[in-house]
Amino acid sequence: MPLLARVNTQAPYLRPGMTVGLLGGSFDPPHAGHVHITREALKRFGLDRVWWLVSPGNPLKSRGPAGMDARLRAARQLMVHPKVHISDFEARAGTRYTAETLAALQARYPGVRFVWLMGADNLAQFHLWKDWQAIMEAFPVGVLARPGDRIAARTAKAANVFAHAKIPGRQSRRLAQSEAPAWCFVNVPMRDISSTELRAKGTWGSR
Repeated sequence: MPLLARVNTQAPYLRPGMTVGLLGGSFDPPHAGHVHITREALKRFGLDRVWWLVSPGNPLKSRGPAGMDARLRAARQLMVHPKVHISDFEARAGTRYTAETLAALQARYPGVRFVWLMGADNLAQFHLWKDWQAIMEAFPVGVLARPGDRIAARTAKAANVFAHAKIPGRQSRRLAQSEAPAWCFVNVPMRDISSTELRAKGTWGSR
């Protein structure tokens, strides 16, 4: 049976005026750090919903992730929250890069405000992403600090180029209502855990 026929692909209804945070990644595997960032993002940025965008693959990584169905299933078992949706939108839309995915979501849900979420480690390399400046110009961005990444993120090229658009962390709830470019960096104490570490320890299923 085809993969997408086996997984739940029904997307929840989003009404115009809602603010939805988007946390993208391979989630290979999903872990408690993803859950913690999601809950903090809902609270810190005043979001109505958060979607996990489980990617078919990361263009910046040569190594492919585990099967899509396994990652979706693991994510749905781990992240159980009425305001969080685990989505395979990228696989269904056929988008490869974040900028393409965001444009497709905006076309699919006119009137919905999308906020791109990322860990501070991703901000440090954000300038390597395709059309990264266009993303910053079009969508508010919420950055959540992970262990060991604070300094690298604050000195990142993206942070410097868009320094004029930074919202102070103590005013983080402004982000959801701000027009892009706007981004906010918040310090979130969390467990130092990564998908890479879990794969190395053999605690993630086989391919």
